[in-house]
Amino acid sequence: MPRTILLGGDPNIRLSYLLSKMLALLLVLAPTMLLAQTVQNDCKKHTIDFIMVEGDVSLVSIEDDIRMDLERLGITVTPRFLSKEDFNKAHETGDFHLSFSETWGAPYDPHSFASGWMTGDEGHYHAMANLEPPASRDAIFDMIQDVLQESDHRERETKWKDIHNVLHQQAVMLPLWGKRVPTVLNNRLTGYQAGLQQFDYPVHRLQVLSGSTTVRISPGAQTGVFQSVGRLDPHTYRPNEFFANNWVYEGLVSYGEYGQILPALAQSYKIEPHSNGGQKYTFSLRTGVTFHDGTPWNCEAAKINFDHVLADPLLSADYHGWYGLPQQISEWSCEDSATFVVVTKSVYYPFLQELSFIRPLRMLSPAAFVDKDPVTGNSCHAGWGNVTSPENDDSSIICAGIKNISGTGPFMFRSRTSSTNADGDVVDDEVLFARHDNYWGGASQIEELLVVRYDTAEQVKKALLDGSLDVVWGSGVLSAQDLIEIENNEETNNLSVFFTDDVQNVLLLLNSGKTPLNDITVRKTIIHAINKARILETEMGGLERTVDNVFPLDAPYCDVELTPRWDYDVEKAMFINCPVQPELPNAKSKGQNSLTPGLSIGLGLLCVILLIFALTLFRRSQKYEKQLAEMKNPEAESA
Repeated sequence: MPRTILLGGDPNIRLSYLLSKMLALLLVLAPTMLLAQTVQNDCKKHTIDFIMVEGDVSLVSIEDDIRMDLERLGITVTPRFLSKEDFNKAHETGDFHLSFSETWGAPYDPHSFASGWMTGDEGHYHAMANLEPPASRDAIFDMIQDVLQESDHRERETKWKDIHNVLHQQAVMLPLWGKRVPTVLNNRLTGYQAGLQQFDYPVHRLQVLSGSTTVRISPGAQTGVFQSVGRLDPHTYRPNEFFANNWVYEGLVSYGEYGQILPALAQSYKIEPHSNGGQKYTFSLRTGVTFHDGTPWNCEAAKINFDHVLADPLLSADYHGWYGLPQQISEWSCEDSATFVVVTKSVYYPFLQELSFIRPLRMLSPAAFVDKDPVTGNSCHAGWGNVTSPENDDSSIICAGIKNISGTGPFMFRSRTSSTNADGDVVDDEVLFARHDNYWGGASQIEELLVVRYDTAEQVKKALLDGSLDVVWGSGVLSAQDLIEIENNEETNNLSVFFTDDVQNVLLLLNSGKTPLNDITVRKTIIHAINKARILETEMGGLERTVDNVFPLDAPYCDVELTPRWDYDVEKAMFINCPVQPELPNAKSKGQNSLTPGLSIGLGLLCVILLIFALTLFRRSQKYEKQLAEMKNPEAESA
């Protein structure tokens, strides 16, 4: 019936019709509103904080989604945006409720990442402060220490499964999504092979189909958009960039798919029991290999690197003691020029895996050491000054740095052009690497690799599109929307987009050491209230995939089925956090309200009465509508 017709007719009938319609609608909505208010009033109210590093736009938008999910259940989230220094301090002291974290990825997962929880200066340490008995933080740490010394592969698998299950049950780490490393290549290049670590960019394997053999690259860095390669010394840390050190320096072994240990500067190795209860590793070194400065690779070169990195004052957690290997090695020596022997204090199964780390045990040319003596001129960064052992005041070394940048990797450092940015920081505008023609793995087709710095991600994208930039390799440079646009836009058919499998998992830390998250029911409420799939679709365009386990499934000993699944289930979250339970007779528990049953019954009866009244009015409105319809013809004619 046309709406204009209903505006005519007898005014009393028309008014009765409109009032009956409005009352019916109001009375239908009233029970719903009352019930919703009752549920909200019955929800437990909590206020928690969420710490983030200021300036991280992508994570801020995700935090905003999480905050809205939790507000529906009466949980108020207050974001705290901190400098990187203050963020790390908050993790060290446990001053947070929620925080983003991520696993370290291959080859650190699971053993090194899990071992890092025990240092006491990580947010994970505090997140595990108040676990549900019989589990405890110390018990989990004991389980980790035990599995690291398990020599039997099958027993090791069983023990890791137990660790995964116990940790999962405590609801202190919510796996969010797996991080995949993107690469955008100009189609004049081919032969893409995915790296196996977060900052592993095997550019030397690319092939040049056309154009110049000088390739321009904007790599993803620890800073996101590239700023500087750092000092490029192999035995220290920031501001050195993993990807650049990985191009220049190599270790005895390398990390392969699914945790395989592959030959590198050692072409083979043998493991035997040792009389001290540990193990003896005998490495047969690759022959005919030279450093970039022409110095031959041999056992003497291996030994001097071990001498400097494993100097006693550097074994504390402040320096190289952040992972297990330095504390596990008891001695090292040369049997001959091509045979290097290392003895461990005990059985330590991740030994070879940790030898594949990009730092600190990569090999520097003996000619690049300031002093062969690790005490009077150690290769540690000169800025570290004199380092004294925390356990022995008489044991100290002088950090002298290195004389030049010289490894055995596929690319050699040639030069850099630097400037000072608006913040007063020295940055590298361009860094030039040249291929190592005598590389034992075969010389790259790329003769020169030019790392180029851009001020913004928009400038990086523009350079890709106009062809002045050949490669973007790594996370933190282009946004998800940029990658989707490049992949789907017909105008960018000169570019190809690639992704690795998940190399590490992003987590949400729930700090059980801080009220109210010391209550596992609150942690479970938060977990079930977060709609991970919707967040990833909204904020990341569906490029990343949700995960259920703390570690990537293809990490060693991590392909484990865990129950219950910490998935999105708002009804379950509401059931946990918004209980509407009548009090049992004679119940005297603190916080219970004896009026709850009567109010619930009374509200229920009121809702029934209102609905019956609404139905009556609705039927009356139909009567008025019929009367109005009968006046249709004459009113239409008069109109």
